Order: sequence, then C-alpha cells, then structure tokens
Amino acid sequence: MRNLTLLTIAEAGRMLRAKEVRSVELAEACIARADAVEPLLNAFITRTPELALEAARAADSELAAGLDRGPLHGIPIAIKDLCATRGVRTTAGSAILADWVPGDDAMVVTKLREAGAVPLGKLNLHEFAYGVTSNNPHYGPVRNPFDTRCHPGGSSGGSGAAVAAGECFAAIGTDTGGSIRIPAALCGIVGLMPTYGLVSRTGVTPLSWSLDHVGPLARTVEDAARFLNEIAGFDPADPGSARCPGFDAAAELGRDIRGIRVGVPRSQVEGVQPGVAAAFEAALGVLRHLGALVVDVEIPLLDAGLRLNILQAEAAAYHARWLRECPEKYGEDVRALLLWGMTFTAVDYINDLRVRREFTAQVRRVMEAVDLIAMPTCPAVTCPIDSTADGAYRYGALTGPWDHTGQPVISVPCGFGDDGLPTGLSLAARPFEEALLCRVAHAYERATPWHDQHPPI
Repeated sequence: MRNLTLLTIAEAGRMLRAKEVRSVELAEACIARADAVEPLLNAFITRTPELALEAARAADSELAAGLDRGPLHGIPIAIKDLCATRGVRTTAGSAILADWVPGDDAMVVTKLREAGAVPLGKLNLHEFAYGVTSNNPHYGPVRNPFDTRCHPGGSSGGSGAAVAAGECFAAIGTDTGGSIRIPAALCGIVGLMPTYGLVSRTGVTPLSWSLDHVGPLARTVEDAARFLNEIAGFDPADPGSARCPGFDAAAELGRDIRGIRVGVPRSQVEGVQPGVAAAFEAALGVLRHLGALVVDVEIPLLDAGLRLNILQAEAAAYHARWLRECPEKYGEDVRALLLWGMTFTAVDYINDLRVRREFTAQVRRVMEAVDLIAMPTCPAVTCPIDSTADGAYRYGALTGPWDHTGQPVISVPCGFGDDGLPTGLSLAARPFEEALLCRVAHAYERATPWHDQHPPI
C-alpha cells in the first residue's frame, strides 16, 4: 500500500469515495507519523488524536450513507494555533494565552468542520505570529523537515513543517508579511495567501487588522485551491470581509497558459542568493516553454512597501494593555518589536497609509499590462535556527509588500537553492483572480518535479 501520509488531498479523496481507504485510516497514519517525527520537528503545540479519530469515524459514517460534504470530507488537517478552537486551548504561541480554552471556533474552523475535515490539533508558530522563523521561546522552535538544524520560516512554521513532513494533508496559516508563503517556500510546499477579506478572520488573534490574511498550506496547487474554496466566504462579523459570489479558485485548473503575461520586477529580485536566483530563472524558463509571455516590469514603490510600519503600529495597538500589565510574558524579540511599534506617531501611521495607497495604485497600473507578477518567494533558503538573530527579516523582503496591496499571492516549490534546500516561486494576481493564479501555478507544477520531492526525515 502507498504511504498514506504522502497522498494529496485529491488522491485521498478519490480513494475515500472508491472505498479504498477510510478516513480513520488516514487519521491513524497521520497520528503515527506525528508520533514518529514530532520529537524532532515540534510542529504542534497541542495534538488532539482522540478528537481526530472521532471526527474521522463520523466522516466515514456520513460518506457510507451517501452524504458527501466536499473535497475536505474525511481529510486530516491541522490548524495554526492563532485560530480559536472550541474546547481546545488556543495559545497564539504565547505565554499570555497559554491556558485559554475558547468557547467558540474561529469562523475558518467552523467552515472546516462543516466541510467534514478532520482536525488533528493546533500548530506551533512564531509568538503571536510576529516573526519569520517560528523560533518560539515558550513552546520551543519548530524545525525544518528538510534539515532539522534549520528553521521552517514563519510565522506559520508549524503549518509548513507539518504539511511537508506528512503529519497532515493541509493546514491553516495566516499571512501579514509573508507568514503563509515563507514557510511554504522554505519547506518545499504550496502556500496560498488569498485576496484580503476573502477568508474570515473572526476568531483569529490579530497581528495587524488591515493586513491579516488567512489561507491554506498544502502539497499541491489543486489541494490549496480546493481548500480555499471551502474556507472562503463573506462574514459580517469581520469588518474586512469581502463578498465574492461564485468564487472558485479551482475553476481554471488544467487550462493551458499560452498568452498569459507574467511581469518580473528585475530591480527588486537582484541580490538574492545565487541558488535561489538560478532556480527562479529556471522557473521563468518553464513558464516561457508553457507559452507564457515573460516581460520585465518596474514597480518603483515596491521597496517602499516593505518599509511601511503599518504592521508595527497596529500590532502595538492590539498589545498595548498586555505590554503595560505583563511585558515579561513576551519573548525578547516580540517584546522589542512591540515596544518599537509604540514609538510611531499618528502622523507616521497616516503617512504610511498614504504611501500604501500610492503603492497599491502603482501595482494596479502595472497589472493593467500583465496578468501576474513573478518573483522568488524568499531571497534566501532557510538557515540554522541559532543563526537567525541578525537578518532574520530578510526572509520577508519579497513577501511583505504584497500584504499591503491585498491581492492574492501563491508560493510553489521551484527546486532547491543554496545548500540543497527548498526555494519557492511567487506569483501575484489581481484581487479575486485566484482562479487565474492557481491555473498558472498548477501548469508550472505539472511541468516540474518539485512537488514530489519529500523531505528526508
């Protein structure tokens, strides 16, 4: 029998409906896999195997009775511990919320339960999602399954590591400056940051109200697209929620990409590691071979999009009370960032909002001439956990600006860079054009072997 933990959601779903496997078997395989690798990876903060098996048995009963809830029905998944889960502690990777057991699910968790997914537990992350390494001082660092001496990226590091290592079929992540896409790139999987407001953030601990996105990490583009379909939707309880009737991220999967225009902001992608640059250029070659038109573009304010301090100011505002009452409960790096955020004035914040508006308008104008913008996801591959104190935030140098524009961005594996470690190709589309985005990413994925390269752990 095939290794069940290496199946895609699509493959597992076909087997479930053909009665070649049961949801309980999938859950048991993931639980056993986590038993084997968790002492090394530390991807989970809280595991819920008994609850998972109960949900899997219910899924098997429903499928046997002819009730099919969709592509996630009976599929074992895991949830970033930033999302509230009814009756299961939700720490946000912090000491402050170490004992919090919510009475209600986050909306995204509610949608996953309604879709028949099987939650395996809560995933480790950078404290309060404020960092890019997932080196957590309270619950221990998450380790990269391609090299356990290294970090998996962050803040959704547990999500990236768990999916890559086969501990779950897909996972929820959040993205405020790259926190879905960075772990996806560094762990060799797919990460999809949807259009701002497409997925509800109700019940998700905020980092930055105007920048936070919720989305999937998965092994393939198809899995990510179909997962996104299940969690997307308007939520009146989320003031940033958007209406998008008829949304279907998987609608164009399998169509060719001839004539699709892909822009490359050359000045911004210079200076990446040589191996990352080589993998990116090879990826552009594949897109050209598939018929895409690859052209250079200029986005002068792209660097300014990285330097905006909106995230820092909004995070400080959210944490102001805890910073006054219990500053000692924060890790040193997060406390320093929050205190830095307290130094920005209202004038600073409003000026940055103005620059963000100008930057977004500039990107929209550029994307009148191209359909997608391609970049390396990260300028470097992962590095040892103990060497990230200086320069860690370089990992968000190419991801952070896109959170400000609110448009959808996907990271797909595009080979291995320096030290033989994974690297990712980033593709950005216009708002609510996830179907086109996934179409191109899927075509690239099918033309390359990278999504089948599993970690050695």
